[in-house]
Amino acid sequence: MPEYRRILLDGAAVQVTVDGDELVAGDGRRVKTEDAQHLPPVVPSKVIAVHLNHRSRVDEFGIELPDTPTYFHKPTSALNSHKGAVVRPEGCKWLNYEGEVAIVIGRTARNISPAEAGEYIAGYTVANDYGLHDFRDTDAGSMLRVKGSDTLCPLGPGLVTDWDFHGKSLRTYVNGEVVQDGSTDEMQWDMHYLVADIARTITLYPGDVLLSGTPANSRPVRPGDVVEVEVEGLGRLTNHIVTGPTPIRGDVGAQPTESEEVLSTALGGDWEFRGIRPPKR
Repeated sequence: MPEYRRILLDGAAVQVTVDGDELVAGDGRRVKTEDAQHLPPVVPSKVIAVHLNHRSRVDEFGIELPDTPTYFHKPTSALNSHKGAVVRPEGCKWLNYEGEVAIVIGRTARNISPAEAGEYIAGYTVANDYGLHDFRDTDAGSMLRVKGSDTLCPLGPGLVTDWDFHGKSLRTYVNGEVVQDGSTDEMQWDMHYLVADIARTITLYPGDVLLSGTPANSRPVRPGDVVEVEVEGLGRLTNHIVTGPTPIRGDVGAQPTESEEVLSTALGGDWEFRGIRPPKR
């Protein structure tokens, strides 16, 4: 399966192909994969993510899926790359990983059927749909700061074409230990359905990205942690967590919170009071 990456090569953003342990530019220049400074493999006009899709995640939360998927938007300013640093702002505590498969659009798509959707997909890459749950109390509807803050959308390492999404394993590792272990077969709505659903009312352009959902066991990570997402046939996306140099400003906007809603989402099945709301005062 062909794999294309984007790297910073001699000061320019360059598309390269994978040749063993080297990356090869169109003009023949080569760089060792381990030495390359990666960029996101695509340049989307938008990134759209499905809320819940993996049955293990739904079972973990003890809820039921709606009849059709729901979505949120991650701004392109959240984009990050393979080996990039994911920033947890100072004053925040609840930054969660979510290993996912990212769908990359290859042709302008509008009002297409699920049966046609595969013709509009360029390929797939690995994603980590990080969530900053400290802002969940104020942004639970839009997910804007929860999922859209800077650096919270790593993609990579490359775009893989001709990849069959059926029956593929998806694992997330924190400091070398498996923390998520799922499969694309547990998705309620497959890649083609998601593309066709969004394209009913939103035009999808080449390079646009759709995130397809995460399995169970999304949990918080801390500065110093190394997080890797590995998808069978797509490779392994690696990032590390750092602390932002400045705290969240206190003179404007909602502040980070640590309510039952925040904790129950960040800790999932590990939160003993999940779903039990404290009495109103």
